[in-house]
Amino acid sequence: MIVIDAGSPTPPYEQLRAQLARQIQDRTLAVGTRLPPIRRLAADLGLAVNTVGRAYRELEEAGLIETRGRAGSFVSAAGEHAREQAHRAARDYAAVIASVGLDPAEAIRIVEAALSQASRP
Repeated sequence: MIVIDAGSPTPPYEQLRAQLARQIQDRTLAVGTRLPPIRRLAADLGLAVNTVGRAYRELEEAGLIETRGRAGSFVSAAGEHAREQAHRAARDYAAVIASVGLDPAEAIRIVEAALSQASRP
């Protein structure tokens, strides 16, 4: 279920993108699942078509969904590949942290800061 908070400082397209990405990543939306058409989802959520279109474009750029023309948009298998890459990178990072003797809590703060910086436009 997607919920858009009109009072949130987070733009509606980002709320939608983040919720869909989370559902894809936690496998609530399985690989191959067809997403609702942009116009229908926009109407259901009370959003502009362009708002939903932007969220879908960003999900496609991230490799989480793929658009197949008139057939629609589907959860991509590439999302699984991205998850595997992230797990590999995390294991590599953990090994570096252990080898240099950095405190795990500090290592997590470093990652959180890097993620925060990476998500800024």
